[in-house]
Order: sequence, then structure tokens, then C-alpha cells
Amino acid sequence: MADVLSQGEIDALLSALDSGELNPDELEQEEEKQKVKPYDFKSPQKFSKDHIRTLELIHDNFARIISNYLTAQVRTNVKVNIETVQQITYEEFIHSVPNPTILTIFKMPPLSGSILFETNPQFVYRITDVLLGGAGIGQYKTREFTDIDKNIIKQINKGLIANLKLAWEDVLEVEPEIEGLDTNPALNQTLAPTEPVALITFSVEMSGSSTFINICIPYLSIEKILDKLVVQYWFRENDAEILEHSKEKLRQRINIVDLAMTAELGATNITVDDFLKLSIGDVVTLDITTKEAIKMKVEDEDYLYAKPGIIGKNKGVQILDIIDKDVENYE
Repeated sequence: MADVLSQGEIDALLSALDSGELNPDELEQEEEKQKVKPYDFKSPQKFSKDHIRTLELIHDNFARIISNYLTAQVRTNVKVNIETVQQITYEEFIHSVPNPTILTIFKMPPLSGSILFETNPQFVYRITDVLLGGAGIGQYKTREFTDIDKNIIKQINKGLIANLKLAWEDVLEVEPEIEGLDTNPALNQTLAPTEPVALITFSVEMSGSSTFINICIPYLSIEKILDKLVVQYWFRENDAEILEHSKEKLRQRINIVDLAMTAELGATNITVDDFLKLSIGDVVTLDITTKEAIKMKVEDEDYLYAKPGIIGKNKGVQILDIIDKDVENYE
């Protein structure tokens, strides 16, 4: 926060400006020189704003998906919201989570390496309580997790992690696969302490209280697909140039399709006896006059109005209009 000047300092500054001792331009230049942004070389910012933004979009979708999943599992309303997406070091992440906690380690090919999914102890106790017949209300005393706790939450986490496939499908086809489960984060040494990671934090509201879960994605895991974590790349298939190119290719392929077209000059009803008596030179009266337009069929469907005539030595038709061209069919 900027320093607050006293009234005496303000008067002295105004007097210096009036007397010419101080130039306003020099003050602006000096202020600009002092605007230096600190940079920590021990913790370089490897995730750009675009990368963070795209991860936020992906996992915002993931939060909505697992809200429905958890609601179905515990038979009570569960609301999951994404809180923050930030870059920190792996050491900072390990120190920020409680001990004990449920740390699920999984892979998500084609992403390389291991990704961590951390579920807060209060979340684990609450979910376990509800699934075992409890109300899931109140605070729970921190304790070591039992084998029953681990098995129950492992099944829940397996379903949560599986939903990442659906959340990532617009960016990349991934196949989540659980590798293991730890309760002591300090013993997990899958990454170097200074390795940058993207930490996605979610809040989980259930039974009137809120807990947290985290996804820790190492930079090394997504380094090879960083170009796909740019929003412009994600939606670039909507570009007008690409769409027009696709339409042109589709048009070229459609143009070579053969269609059967027939012109119906008219219709009439006669008896079988009259039909058997027909001979060359007989005239059959149709239900359409020579001044009316006839119908042309495309693949046995009425499509065009036309006028019959002669083109050189051949008989032909002149297209007049499209039948029901202003009517849209939604069938």
C-alpha cells in the first residue's frame, strides 16, 4: 500500500512544483522506474495465464460432473465448486495438506507421470459416515484411517477420477488409471520439491458444511500437450476459414452423388377394359392442362415445378420453382 503524505509534505511538494524546482515529468519517469515486478528464479512461472484459464474451464466442468456423481452416491445434495487454480511448487503442496489425508495417485495417459488427487480428512469422514448409515453432520476428530475407510474412499475416488475423462474430452482423450493410495503426504516423493505443479482446489458443500479436495497436476505431466491448453487452440475448429474449408470438401463429395429425377406429366384413372383397348394413336386425357406446371421428383419425392418442352431433338423440362421452398421440415 502506498505511503500517506502528511499535510506538511503535500504543501512542500506543491511549493516545489510552483517554483519550478520539481518537474512533473521527472516524477512520472521516476515512478515508472520504480515499478519493478519481482521474479523468483527458484520458482519460475511455467504455466501461462492461458494454461491456467483452460485448466480452470476443464475442471469447472469436472466440478459440475462430480456434483451429480457424489449426490447419487450419498443420496443427499452435494455441491462442488472450483475455488482456485494456481501454480506452486510440489513442496508447497505437500506442506499445505493435512496429515493424515487420503492421497490418491493416478495416471492419465497420454499425460505422462503421476497426478495426485487429495481428499481432505473431513471429506473422507463425512462421506464414510453417510455411506455407513450416519447423518454426515458435525465435526470429526482427526484420527488414522482404518482399512474400511480406505476401501470406501478408494471406490469413491475411483469414480471421481474416472469422470476426468468426460471433463477433458473437448481437449484430449485421456484414460485415468489409479496407481495407489497414501495417507502420509510427506512420504510421497514422486516429484522433486521444487517441481512446479498446477493446484486445482474444489470446495465440497454437503449437509450444511464445506470441505476441500485438490488435484495436483505436475508441469512435467502436461508439458507435451501445453499447446492444447490454449483457449484459441481449444476452439479453433470454430474458425470461419476451417468451417468454410470443411463445407467445400463436403460440397465436392456430395456433387458426385447420382440422383434419380423423373418428370410427371399428369395422371388419370381408366378402367381395365379401356386400358386393354388402347392402341397406337389413342389420346389419354390427363388431369393437368398444357398451361399448368408439372411436378418433378427427386428420388421419388416431389421437389420441383417444371414446364415440359423440346430441347433440340430431345424432350426436356424447364425448372420453374422449388416446391415448398419457404417451408422447413423438422421431421
